[in-house]
Amino acid sequence: MSEPVISLRGVRAELGSRTVLRGIDLTVHRGEVVALLGANGSGKSTAVRTVIGQVPVSDGEIELFGTPRRRFRDWRRLGYVPQRTTAAGGVPATVTEIVASGRLSRTRLGILRRTDHAAIRRALDLVGMADRAKDSVNALSGGQHQRVLIARALACEPELLIMDEPMAGVDLVSQEVLAATLREQVARGTTVLLVLHELGPLEPLIDRAVVLRDGCVTHDGPPPKAVGQHALPGHDHVHPHAAPGTDPVRTGLLS
Repeated sequence: MSEPVISLRGVRAELGSRTVLRGIDLTVHRGEVVALLGANGSGKSTAVRTVIGQVPVSDGEIELFGTPRRRFRDWRRLGYVPQRTTAAGGVPATVTEIVASGRLSRTRLGILRRTDHAAIRRALDLVGMADRAKDSVNALSGGQHQRVLIARALACEPELLIMDEPMAGVDLVSQEVLAATLREQVARGTTVLLVLHELGPLEPLIDRAVVLRDGCVTHDGPPPKAVGQHALPGHDHVHPHAAPGTDPVRTGLLS
């Protein structure tokens, strides 16, 4: 096996008074594509949010690229796509402005250079949004918002890409675009950790599936056939009736 990019050992986490992760172990090696699967409330989204520091852990250890997460500072090596939300959170902005924000970790004093602009254009091309570069994100469909969020993560040219339900609630055309985008990233050697409620068009890319149930790992290995064909009951994603721009953390729709 290649070196671990993500390592969780005995990680426990709580949201309020509820224990969500109960001592889970998870390792993602360089170049792997790992899917986190499980029913609503199983802890999938919480697990990835502990990795990026959004949720504190009450016990256990987390390492990124061999460095304890509490000391990790090189965040430009990591791209993160949150659960589906509006790309600008209700703030007026163009598609290019949102994608450019993902490049800031590689700039000096926030000044974009020629290489930065080239990376932004490549990211827009990858997700099929180059023709909407100057448009307001408020004019986009839900699937297009998701493409913009993925382009923002890709703009920093990450070694590790973490995506939380990238296919949830998006149209078929956008699903196909996102699957093609991910295939290209995998071909480049990007390490990928995905939260999914079903494998769908991403199934051929998945090296390992880790299934969570009630905050515990119940499977770590080849993707279970049943999971690959059907959505798990009560899967984690933003509720289809949530208002545009709803914060899934504050509303409790994120598990």
